[in-house]
Amino acid sequence: MRIAALTLAAALAAAGCSHSPMPNPEPSASQAAARKPLPAPEGSKLLSGTLETFNAACAADLERARAQIASLKALKPSSDGRAILEAYDEATAALGASLNRSSLTREVHPQAAFRDAARACEQKADALNVEISQDRSVYDALSAVDLSQADAATRYWMERTLLEFRRAGVDRDDATRAKVKALNEEILKLGQTFNQNIAEDVRKVELEPKELAGLPEDFIKAHAPGANGKVVLTSNYPDYFPFMTYARDGKAREKVWRAYHQRAHPKNLPVLEQLIAKRHELATLLGYPTWAAFVTETKMTRTQQVASEFIDKVAATAEQRAKQEHADLLARKQKDDPKATTLEPWDQDYYEDRLKAEKLGFDSQSLRAYFEYGRVKKGVMDITSRMWGITYVPVKDAAVWHPEVEAYDVTENGTLLGRIFLDMHPREDKYKHAAQFDLVAGQAGKRYPEGSLVCNFPRPGELMTQDEVETFFHEFGHLLHHVFAGRQQWKGITGISTEWDFVETPSMLLQQWASNPTILQEFARHHQSGEVIPAAQVAQLRASKEFGKGLWTRRQMFLAAVSLDYYSRTPGFNTTEALKTQQEKYSPFRHEYRDGTHFQLAFGHLEGYSAAYYTYVWSLVIAKDLETEFQKHGYLDTATTMKYRKTVLEPGGSKPAAELVKDFLGRPYGFEAYRSYLDAK
Repeated sequence: MRIAALTLAAALAAAGCSHSPMPNPEPSASQAAARKPLPAPEGSKLLSGTLETFNAACAADLERARAQIASLKALKPSSDGRAILEAYDEATAALGASLNRSSLTREVHPQAAFRDAARACEQKADALNVEISQDRSVYDALSAVDLSQADAATRYWMERTLLEFRRAGVDRDDATRAKVKALNEEILKLGQTFNQNIAEDVRKVELEPKELAGLPEDFIKAHAPGANGKVVLTSNYPDYFPFMTYARDGKAREKVWRAYHQRAHPKNLPVLEQLIAKRHELATLLGYPTWAAFVTETKMTRTQQVASEFIDKVAATAEQRAKQEHADLLARKQKDDPKATTLEPWDQDYYEDRLKAEKLGFDSQSLRAYFEYGRVKKGVMDITSRMWGITYVPVKDAAVWHPEVEAYDVTENGTLLGRIFLDMHPREDKYKHAAQFDLVAGQAGKRYPEGSLVCNFPRPGELMTQDEVETFFHEFGHLLHHVFAGRQQWKGITGISTEWDFVETPSMLLQQWASNPTILQEFARHHQSGEVIPAAQVAQLRASKEFGKGLWTRRQMFLAAVSLDYYSRTPGFNTTEALKTQQEKYSPFRHEYRDGTHFQLAFGHLEGYSAAYYTYVWSLVIAKDLETEFQKHGYLDTATTMKYRKTVLEPGGSKPAAELVKDFLGRPYGFEAYRSYLDAK
């Protein structure tokens, strides 16, 4: 998962981007800057300083943006075209710096005052973004610049940028623009509240020690009974997922499942309803029938109809497989309980694990022994280092926001490419999922890219599941995309600035390395004996990955359908009833609406991805096609990995995503590789 705000203003800031210069007889400012040494990466410094310096930096960024816009307005498009583009680019860079820093801070900083300050800064930056996006004089100046001699990337940047101005209401009357601005501010506040309520609502369940039967020994040791003799589990990932997979006691699983599905209830019920309503109001104000129509316009799909058809196509492809898998799981449950007629939602993970162990000889608990966190981290970094000829250099004196955060400089043949931060373990009031956050947007001749992984993995010495290893590779894919694409000329196309339904493709691709036999045997060693993971176990792992694929896909389509449906409706509907309708269409399970549970209130993607959760499988379809090249030539083949880096990762948002894929494959992407993957036995 990658984090981004889907407000009009954030979209505008993201669109302000390209990497190719316009013809200019005199060296441009950015060309001159490219000859100077770049300042050392220090984007994290403000997160470890004082609240006063944090707030001062926010104010300085906003003032710099205003100054650049003022200078832009004083220029003439007929003679100062290059300078106009550079002033606009500098303004969006200043706003981007403030938004990136604030977005990360509000999710990870251990001090509530900093998190509150970050939310306040984000609101101010977003408001200024909207103000700029509605400034007709800025739009007129940019649209009047002669781009006839500019390269394709610059023209593509301006095409996207001018579209985003119109999507912000720049060509509307004063009253409409004022309403758009007010709605954006409300949407941002609602989104922040929605996420804050999820992050701060950690549910706890008290269990008898015997209810942990079936859990791995290290898990049981880490959850010793308290003074009252009870064991406390939380709704955080490191507790929840192992328990649902291994606990033999169905009633205990149900208790934990119910706690997990009550997160952010009741606080987020009115927040979600208001978020949907305000986004709908904004979209219709701008002439779109729904928020979903507004959101998909700038995606690869272009329309909500294409997104809907994609969801149904994938769901239909997986339907028969999912039905058979569900029947197999129910049959396995009936061995334990002959009277069972229903597979409960808290049964799925447990019986999937049992079936894999009994039919395939796959023991996921024994597999964990090969995935000690420290060794996995080293493995991910070593593998990606070999793939792309880079080195990770620890930065021991880097300013960090928490003692557990690690910093590394990414270098290539001694040349600095950027800096990454790893914030990998759970703590109070921290973001509860796994995601990559931009900290600094790199730009040629100006600054190095900096980004952070924010995860909730076990700590060094503790064991990970294979799914967590896969998530590590996935999120690291986002991080390296940000670093490799961080050397474009214009801010807006630098880093991960492609269409949003392509954003997950590089990470979906890299996570395939996490179950590849060659890759796993590079780093997966028994945490006690040091034995390399046996080839037979890897084969069992790969076979186990085939089971459940149909159910997983149908669940993804259920989530995608909920996301699209919520934002395709007229507001005022019951979100739980709407969720029920979609789940009955796409899934045999009744996970999210049973007996007063409210899954949608902790479904954070409804804020960030809004209508576009389909992005994950859309990206996976493309990733599976990209993977065919690695299947032909080898997953560590340098020629293939470097071609992929040069054609797909490094260009950032300098051209449409479909063209990036075609540059690598030599043809347009298709659906067949994904269909073959889904049909594989």
